[in-house]
Amino acid sequence: MNAAISIRDEREPFLGLHGTDLIRALAAAYPGKVAAISSFGAEAAVLLDMVAVVDPSLPVLTADTGCLFPETLEYRNCLVRHLGLQDVRILTPEPSQLYCRDPGKDLWWTDPDACCQLRKVEPMAWASRDFKVLIDGRKRFHGGGRADVEAVSPWGVKLKAAPLAAFGPEDIEHAFIKRNLPRHPLVTAGYPSIGCEQCTSPVAAGEPVRSGRWAGSAKTECGIHKSPWL
Repeated sequence: MNAAISIRDEREPFLGLHGTDLIRALAAAYPGKVAAISSFGAEAAVLLDMVAVVDPSLPVLTADTGCLFPETLEYRNCLVRHLGLQDVRILTPEPSQLYCRDPGKDLWWTDPDACCQLRKVEPMAWASRDFKVLIDGRKRFHGGGRADVEAVSPWGVKLKAAPLAAFGPEDIEHAFIKRNLPRHPLVTAGYPSIGCEQCTSPVAAGEPVRSGRWAGSAKTECGIHKSPWL
């Protein structure tokens, strides 16, 4: 049987599910093979709260690029405590690769795609190699390449799940209020989407949510959600 067709067939039991229902169904179908991906950014608390409700021991993979805002590092610690997450795996780039490929620590400026590959994509690819399902927080209302994201989709030999795909801004805000979730401290400073410090800018009222990411360039994604790594 064609592998791509097989993976698509595997989606069938999960079609129509979202939020905690989707996470719970995936965790039951693939015990020990499901992990969440999180940047611990502006809206991360909503997805991670759902993960914690289903199973706080589900692995959470997060990249520490060495270029994150100090506020993000503090928020990560706060959110882990608040939600009781038990298996947060902090992924860092290989020191020897940093030395060889970014000795001047300016790769973010000269080649931002290569910087993301080194600091995010490669560590995430290695850490996720044994998982069958990767859960992330993409939402259609963020626009761009995310405008048509599916709740469950084939991704090479894995499944990608976006339990918040159909959520709008009002749904995210409702979840923060209803669940009394901590807010990322940079949100009130005009950062509705938060990545590395050098590549994230404040956003003016009315601008797209992700317009502050790699502002002024054609780059819109770090690469974690592009073509399958393995």
